[in-house]
Amino acid sequence: MKSISDNVHGLILALSSSIFIGSSFIIKKKGLMKAGASGIRAGSGGYSYLLEPYWWAGMLTMIVGEAANFAAYAYAPAILVTPLGALSIIFSALLAHFILDERLHIFGVVGCILCLVGSVSIVLHAPLERKMESVKEVWHLATQPGFIIYTCLVVCLVLLLIFRFVPRYGQSHLIVYIGICSLTGSLTVMGVKAVGIALKLSVEDSNQFKYFQTWFFTVCVIIFCLLQLNYLNKALDCFNTAVVSPVYYVMFTTLTIVASVIMFKDWDHQTVTQIVTEFCGFITILSGTFLLHKTKDMGGGSKASTVTPDSETTREAPPKSRPEGPEDV
Repeated sequence: MKSISDNVHGLILALSSSIFIGSSFIIKKKGLMKAGASGIRAGSGGYSYLLEPYWWAGMLTMIVGEAANFAAYAYAPAILVTPLGALSIIFSALLAHFILDERLHIFGVVGCILCLVGSVSIVLHAPLERKMESVKEVWHLATQPGFIIYTCLVVCLVLLLIFRFVPRYGQSHLIVYIGICSLTGSLTVMGVKAVGIALKLSVEDSNQFKYFQTWFFTVCVIIFCLLQLNYLNKALDCFNTAVVSPVYYVMFTTLTIVASVIMFKDWDHQTVTQIVTEFCGFITILSGTFLLHKTKDMGGGSKASTVTPDSETTREAPPKSRPEGPEDV
């Protein structure tokens, strides 16, 4: 019963997190647009957005959302918490439609519904949280050969993307920035879960901060979060918000589930039917995000908000035949 109760607590926290994080994308986007009008854009390596109140408001909103998400991982398995990020996609896409004039086509609405249905399927069949008595147990899982191999692959891919692909393709190919964020994010979630468990046990009168493992996980989380934040800002500045959110969600969720299955062995105590249902739910979410991505330019008279150095103006969205670049935000 305690595990079921923990899953419910994790579910409520994850839902709250999605609302805050979905809103933060829009608020930060407004700040990045205003900063681009008078300074060097984030996508070009500028940091003028740090002087924009809108950007800081978006950051505060995201911090609140991430805090709720952090707490959720302490109570529920990643397979339950992470897919609920689909709700932040829906919320972000709807706000972008009404606030940023990033028009959402009817098929985009269908995509949002598919994301929601897939998330519900996963939630209903998610495994119960694994009981941990010490952060040392998490460390033991993190130092198993399977997860060490996964971590080494992720680090190598991230370094390759940063030093080879970002200078050449970062501003023209969304997959570069989002790839860095997603790969790093999968390790971040594992670290967040470890720190969350340590905090939870410490509150229950079992101090875990006397172990070096807790501090190691904490340092890793801070480094990974800063790296994600930097490249997510670049992605938001260079590409349409309604595209960034779902693509980031798909890659991040896929890699996080893979990392969680390898490290925590979430599927060990589930039946084949439960696993297949979770997999089908995830495929439904992928279908929804694919539909959102493919219909982003089918708004029929939609307008993309573009900030010029002289004034804030709007111009017609570029033709679909021309590749999307930094100037098409």
